Amino acid sequence: MLDTTNAPQIKGHFIGGAWRAGPGQFDVMNPSDGSVWSRAPDAGVPEMQAAIAAAQDAFPEWSALPFQHRAELMLKAAEIVERRAPDYVAAAQFEGGGWYGKGVYETKAIPEILRAAAATCYAPVGEVLPSLQGKVSTAVRVPMGVIGVISPWNAQGILATRQYSFTMAAGNCIVLKPSEETPYSGGLFFAEIMEEAGIPAGVFNVVSCSRENVAAVGDALVDDPRVKGVAFTGSTAVGRRIAAKCGAHLKKCCIELGGKDSLIVLEDGNMERATSAASFGAFMHQGQICMSVEKVLVQEQVYQQFLDGFVARASKLKTGNVADKSNVIGPLINDRQAERVRHQLEDAKAKGAQIALGGGVNGRFVEPTIVTHVTPQMDIWRDETFGPVAVVVPFRTDAEAVAMNNDTEYGLSSAIITANEQRAQAMSHHMENGMTHVNCSTINDEAHAPFGGTKASGIGRYGGRWSFESFSETRWITYDRGGKQFPPVF
Repeated sequence: MLDTTNAPQIKGHFIGGAWRAGPGQFDVMNPSDGSVWSRAPDAGVPEMQAAIAAAQDAFPEWSALPFQHRAELMLKAAEIVERRAPDYVAAAQFEGGGWYGKGVYETKAIPEILRAAAATCYAPVGEVLPSLQGKVSTAVRVPMGVIGVISPWNAQGILATRQYSFTMAAGNCIVLKPSEETPYSGGLFFAEIMEEAGIPAGVFNVVSCSRENVAAVGDALVDDPRVKGVAFTGSTAVGRRIAAKCGAHLKKCCIELGGKDSLIVLEDGNMERATSAASFGAFMHQGQICMSVEKVLVQEQVYQQFLDGFVARASKLKTGNVADKSNVIGPLINDRQAERVRHQLEDAKAKGAQIALGGGVNGRFVEPTIVTHVTPQMDIWRDETFGPVAVVVPFRTDAEAVAMNNDTEYGLSSAIITANEQRAQAMSHHMENGMTHVNCSTINDEAHAPFGGTKASGIGRYGGRWSFESFSETRWITYDRGGKQFPPVF
């Protein structure tokens, strides 16, 4: 049965400035109750090829548009998102399974990203270099062309916007394929925004498809020679495949993947701050954030004090259907993800772990769960969980904490709670993460800052000038003033 509560009237794919129906539709589910929330257009390869062609045709005029006009359009889009915040919040709840407060947060962050992207239009685009022959020697950044954006389902609005906004402001054209779990809030919603903002036809295109078609449609986007770069946020398994394809095509990519992120609590840290950072970091959006706290490493002198406070704080979080705004812990996005969490918990308990809080899995709903007595032999220590589960493990020395943080294939975010910033700085130099936050949670994101990880957490950086660098090319242009002499024989 179609649940029309807060459901949009999806008009089709957005290609070349027009809405186009696909050859079929697919059901988009409400993760809280399993009802059909909406039906989205189901693309095949022809629709993706049409979107790429539209973006290619739009590129010459868009890249030549004066930078201030591109900035004005990004600012207008930000204003429209703010006005349409209730529409996005509803979609984030009922399509994405997110807590009401998470949707509200995204509607504050998305306009900020668009405004930061507009600001980059006024930033320097190159530099003047010294020249041995007295030339005027310049190195400038220029847009690349068509950029493929593949966005995820978890923080779909923020993450899609972070991928397309700076790239588009730089003069590139976009073909966005949102996750099949959140085709509206991760993609088609933004097509509506860009249409209203007056973005020229073909500059911003959105093509959605079902899980059955995602491999063919995604390959059509990544493999097409007209697509000069790919921005992907999602699982490490898929990210490896996309990065390999881009490498084979000698195509630029920015790949942001999973994490097994640690919060390190030193013995001199503020316990109130530590338990708050752990609770927010582990349980915000059911732990379905690449930066979520999955390992809490606590110095043994304060281990029990921290654990008691963490359990007390997390036990107050309510779990249930996000139609009730008081339910902070909503459903996992699908049954596969719930089964993944269930497996990790069962494996850990079978190998000697203890459940200090929660542990219940009821359909897609997983209670906030805290696990102790965890060893490196358990799947929950090594593998990304992506659910509302945190392990709490004691350590003795700073060096041991760093080694435990690094004991993973991932390297996205980390955090350290301490009264001694110099101590944290010394530790951070040895931590294999793209980001470290002192006296805060692992979950941090600012539009103008470099966001990304190391190792299996990805390649490249998003945010501010780093996004501009990821999806532009450096061009060396010189102006000879008679200083360079050629050999007389020529």
